[in-house]
Amino acid sequence: MDAITMRSMSSLIHKLKTTYPDITFVEAEQFSWSPSEKTVFYNRGEKHATHLLLHELSHALLEHREYRRDVELVAMETAAWEKAQTYADEYSIRFDDNVIQDHLDTYRDWLHARSTCPHCSANGYQTEKFHYECAACSHKWRVNEARLCGLKRYSLSAK
Repeated sequence: MDAITMRSMSSLIHKLKTTYPDITFVEAEQFSWSPSEKTVFYNRGEKHATHLLLHELSHALLEHREYRRDVELVAMETAAWEKAQTYADEYSIRFDDNVIQDHLDTYRDWLHARSTCPHCSANGYQTEKFHYECAACSHKWRVNEARLCGLKRYSLSAK
């Protein structure tokens, strides 16, 4: 990361710590929001770090905690990006819609992979946390969390 971007990131972090004293900002390997710790974790070396920092802050300000259905996670991610964009002018950050769509695509792809029936490849629907059923062939499967690791699907019904 170049010196100008590093300075702007440091300046942004300082402003956010001052503006939001109830939220802790901690440098870490990856960006995330921890509602239980009221902490935004950030990596100043990440490409588009300022975008991602405002995105994680937006999760905090929107009081995002947990989700019951996978589609809710996609909705939360979309809402956080929309809120982050509202802060762009306030913090003098030029947002790139392609960056936002690229990040949202990872969640859309994640949801599509989870909901694809391992038996017939039709799209299924979520019946409960980590469980899906196929509308086409009635096959049932379980998935792992797979937000930060490889997706695994386990058949629950023999077809």
